[in-house]
Amino acid sequence: MAENLVTYCVVHQPRRVRLPAQVIPPGIQPGAMAPYLFDDHMNQRYFEKVARWCYYPATEMFAEMLDDGFKLGLGFSVSFLWQLRRWDRALAERFRKVVSHPNCELVGVEPYHSFAFAIDIKLFQREMLRGKTYAEEFFDREIRVTDTTEMVMNNEVYYALLQSGYSAGMLDGRPWVMEWREPTHLYRHAERELALFCRHHELSDDVGYRFSNRTWAGYPLHADTYASNLRKAWGDLVFIGWDFETFGEHHNLDTGIFEFMRALPEQLRKRGVSPLLPSEAVRRFGTTSLPDLPLPEFGTTWAGSGGMEFFLGNASQQAIFRLMHSVLHKARLTGSRTLTDLALWLLQSDNLHLIQWAGRSGSEAEVSAYFTPDEWWDLGPDRILTEQQRVYTNFVRAMDAYA
Repeated sequence: MAENLVTYCVVHQPRRVRLPAQVIPPGIQPGAMAPYLFDDHMNQRYFEKVARWCYYPATEMFAEMLDDGFKLGLGFSVSFLWQLRRWDRALAERFRKVVSHPNCELVGVEPYHSFAFAIDIKLFQREMLRGKTYAEEFFDREIRVTDTTEMVMNNEVYYALLQSGYSAGMLDGRPWVMEWREPTHLYRHAERELALFCRHHELSDDVGYRFSNRTWAGYPLHADTYASNLRKAWGDLVFIGWDFETFGEHHNLDTGIFEFMRALPEQLRKRGVSPLLPSEAVRRFGTTSLPDLPLPEFGTTWAGSGGMEFFLGNASQQAIFRLMHSVLHKARLTGSRTLTDLALWLLQSDNLHLIQWAGRSGSEAEVSAYFTPDEWWDLGPDRILTEQQRVYTNFVRAMDAYA
């Protein structure tokens, strides 16, 4: 049975686009285009809302848990850090305090949470290293283990991370990827030295998604039950992955999520489960003798049902994905670093996530609709889709003068 627990959280806020789309005036300089593309007034409102209900109480909670022996890997998108630095310096110091704790490890994340991996793998490598440098300078901590975007992993992403010098990466341990293998071990691919953490999908989602679901057979979930379930898992370690926003945003204060988490370190001790940092797990279980895990060419993700269809499964998502190519290609033709950076913001996976509901029903569509900004719904579903596409086409045309 598993005697070790590795826990990882990612902190991310998107830079949401402005709807309805704004025509970018002729002759405008690249440095003045952002307000026509992004609704930073709305972004600030969402940031402050999540900070109040999640970031402040959750950083306090995790600081107490780390003092109590819990260990945590923590990753930050540059998209979040950019907003953090801009709108809440006091909260930035709270996060710095958590990351500086000896029981916390800074983990790499794709800087804008973008789909660069699906467009240009060399660009993806450069962006990953840029995000690594930004986060290391922000927190004054070194990054050795990395996430990607929505825990995306496939064959070429693995090799891109391997070439970039990381010691380990992450993927979601879905049955269609693992096949007969258990997610409770470290793996490698093709006998290479980059270790792979496989997120325990069921045990992670018991907290990340199902905790406040009163119709779930496991409701209410208590810390002693959860610690026992972790201990019963068969293997070397259980790797748990959560959105940081799970605590106070996805599950609000009234659900008991904070009390559950604060009780967890003691319950883990009682059952002989030892928390490990990701790098500690890599050192303990090694890299040269790890079992092999074949990786698919079709990417796996922790979003939705675990495949790229969550982001590219309807015609509107596919249209935005094609327009992502257009804005990036056009920006590169201009040679402008400012325009290329704006294009990279528009590659955010959130712009695909937020329209997953189009033409669909069921729990995944409900989650997508929940995260779609309230201000957008005033336009109606059809206009949300057309106006979002116009954001991209307006930007492509505005770059004519610079190409």
